[in-house]
Amino acid sequence: MESTLIPIDWLHWSLAAAPIIVLAFLLVALRWTAQQAGTACIFIAAAVALLAFRTPVDALAVAGAKGVWDSAPILLVVWTALLLYHVMDKAGGYEALRRGIVGFSRNELFVVVALAWVFTSFLQGIDGFGTPIVIVAPLLVAVGMRPVYAVAIPIIAHIWAKFYGTLGVGWLATLQVVDLDPATIAATAYQSALLMIIQVVLGGLAVVWMYGRWAAVRHAWPLVLIISVIQGIGQVVVVMFDPVLAAFVPAAAAMLALYPLSRWRRYAQPLVGVDVRPAMRSSPMPDVADSGAAPMGVALAFMPYAVLTVIAVVAAMVTPIATILRSVTVGLPFPQVSTGYGITNAAVERYSVMEPLMNPGASLLLTAGLAWLIFKRRGYYKARRAAGPTGEPGIAASLLASAVPASVPIIAFLVMARIMDHSGQTEALAYGIAAVAPAYVFAFLSNGIGVVGAFATSSSTSSNVLFSDLQVTLAKLKGLPTATILASQSAGGAIGNAIAPANLVLGASTAGISGHEGDILRKTLLWTLVAFLLTGAATVAMILLGS
Repeated sequence: MESTLIPIDWLHWSLAAAPIIVLAFLLVALRWTAQQAGTACIFIAAAVALLAFRTPVDALAVAGAKGVWDSAPILLVVWTALLLYHVMDKAGGYEALRRGIVGFSRNELFVVVALAWVFTSFLQGIDGFGTPIVIVAPLLVAVGMRPVYAVAIPIIAHIWAKFYGTLGVGWLATLQVVDLDPATIAATAYQSALLMIIQVVLGGLAVVWMYGRWAAVRHAWPLVLIISVIQGIGQVVVVMFDPVLAAFVPAAAAMLALYPLSRWRRYAQPLVGVDVRPAMRSSPMPDVADSGAAPMGVALAFMPYAVLTVIAVVAAMVTPIATILRSVTVGLPFPQVSTGYGITNAAVERYSVMEPLMNPGASLLLTAGLAWLIFKRRGYYKARRAAGPTGEPGIAASLLASAVPASVPIIAFLVMARIMDHSGQTEALAYGIAAVAPAYVFAFLSNGIGVVGAFATSSSTSSNVLFSDLQVTLAKLKGLPTATILASQSAGGAIGNAIAPANLVLGASTAGISGHEGDILRKTLLWTLVAFLLTGAATVAMILLGS
């Protein structure tokens, strides 16, 4: 891909950017719900495609259908994660977990760091697709965090594990779309991990800052430093041996480090000196015995997450089992479509082949089923119904009420992304940036292309699949090192997940604040901008130091 027939001028670039700009404006400035904004932007992207990018109706139809299919693996996670949430909630599991987490450490900030940063990163290491957010957001709400922060904080905190997370799925997908020699592959892996140290440190600092501003930073900086070294430097070290485990191993090591850190007097005692706590709803964490008997034991309440972790690790790392699970695949056929500017998408017999049994949704469904059987046999649902208000909806009704509103915007965002891709709007955005930027300016902005891709598709993996080949081509045209530019793309793809609309919807749905995605975006947008700027500067520095 060395050239494009699309006019790369201000008009076409502005129109190509319009769906993304309007989407952000509707969510942030006008406070539209994700359902409203996503649906509106489908029509904007389609109008731009028809009127400015010479896209025929049949190409739009194929793009829209592909977008719906692209949403299937995400919706499988959404529905099963919400099922597990309601299975837990209706049995009183979150109240029991709240008590157990409070008992783990009397230091509220330590508990927040452990859940929002360390636990989400561990979950991302083995199970991506938004699973860490839908699991941790309700836990943070249970310990007293405001719902908007309970979504925004963990989204930011686990970004560093996105590219190499889910046992390297982003890395493996990138290798499928670019042709690199072994030396460039090794350099790309290493430099990607180096750039993601920025995300590690920024993520930890963001958790602490959003919790309690500078007073919290002064209290928690040793904790942030230790966890940052384990996760950031650990990822750099492990990636030199096996990129597939580059996020999982340091994330697991950070989890193990929590126990000795919790025994440190600084973090074992109640938090003092942090008077402003904007992320929290009330006074510091209540005592474990503040509201009568726990609905169930802490070990039993944590059991579903332990089961989920075991299932995910076994399914991914035990080769015979993984082989069997991967043998079940589903894909849909689509015809070839082209635009008037020569953007062609070839016919495929099985588009975007999904492995449903390897999808995190399968692990979540099995976990939810086991948890429901155990909780029902022990009588927790009956006891909660007897103690609660009459007429409270059951698990199935609650699942429908929360999952349907969460599903609509996810489908809308991915349909919009596929329309932009098939019409050439995403390609025009990338070429437009490259056309006006000298070599080092392009190097600075290259991670921004990854950010845009992740925002549009709600996936760092999709961003890399969409733009990696283009980034390699542009790097060669501008005489820049391929490995560094590809590493910048990978880092940007991870950063963009902090503002990806589907991730906001996922978190909002399990935190009980569907429709408030714009409020969450306002919390994550500044972090994204800072991460983009620092990553751009680091990319240029790596090129200069290597030349």
